[in-house]
Amino acid sequence: MDTKEFKNKLPARKAILGIDYGSKRMGIAVSDLSCTIATSYKIIYRKNIDKDLAELNQIIKEKEIGGIVMGLPLQMNGTEGEIATEVRKFAEVLEEKIGLPILLWDERLSSSAVENFLIKEVDLSRKKRAKVLDATAASYILQGALDAIKYV
Repeated sequence: MDTKEFKNKLPARKAILGIDYGSKRMGIAVSDLSCTIATSYKIIYRKNIDKDLAELNQIIKEKEIGGIVMGLPLQMNGTEGEIATEVRKFAEVLEEKIGLPILLWDERLSSSAVENFLIKEVDLSRKKRAKVLDATAASYILQGALDAIKYV
């Protein structure tokens, strides 16, 4: 699904969920109801697909979510590797089980950009960075998608 199609499928006055997918952790971010600002929300520590879906469903209900943006970790040359394939499979399961529109968003360099910010601007220690990196990366990914959605 491209950005324009995603925007057209979004219900009015619903937030968008951002996911930075990982095999052990998923960073979660949520937009405001006007879909303008992304905010880091939490980190889900992966257990199994059923528990992951249950936790995501709870967030979707609590935060009035109308769509999902998932980071797609493309390689630097734009091709998809093993992790991108894993993200696509997880997105298919999400779409089937949850039924919300899903936009896969190029997340190249998002984690390194966020980590550099947390080191240079916020001066967080390695231990503290580890606690917020995934959710902050999800926010970075979601904000990029929100900004693009405004102009399609």
